[in-house]
Amino acid sequence: MPEAREGSPVTTNRTVVERQSDLELVVTRTFNAPAPIVFEAWSNAELFQRWWVPKSAGLTLLSCDMDVRTGGTYRLVFRHPMSDQPMAFFGTYREVTPHERIVWTNEESDEGAVTTVTFEEKAGKTLVTFHERYPTRAALEEALAGSAEGLPEQFAQLDELLAGGS
Repeated sequence: MPEAREGSPVTTNRTVVERQSDLELVVTRTFNAPAPIVFEAWSNAELFQRWWVPKSAGLTLLSCDMDVRTGGTYRLVFRHPMSDQPMAFFGTYREVTPHERIVWTNEESDEGAVTTVTFEEKAGKTLVTFHERYPTRAALEEALAGSAEGLPEQFAQLDELLAGGS
């Protein structure tokens, strides 16, 4: 990942989380890096596992397998400090357009969302739009009460990684 230049101003970008409908959640943030670099952080398992898990969640990422191509699959296995049982999240990449778009399914339950992430570069910065569509209103409500709460922290961790941090 590129290092931040010494003496360059650090801009903190805001993560915006919006419920778009009874079934949709949209999260946006601009990153101070070009689209190919931001896309790599989403598609390279070594980089992805450095920022995806919110540090405050206390989860341990046990494994991260990603075959980021149309038709490829992913599987993330976590352990929560309060449980001996690992949790697996998995699905299939429906569409991958390098530096522009990734669409995947969340297949760990019947209530899993379809997630679309787009990368829009302007003047060396990239607007990331993270869109999730749930099959039911209840599934969206559950996500809003759980995993979606961590998205601003996750995006801040990605920002840190892109700036040359951990």
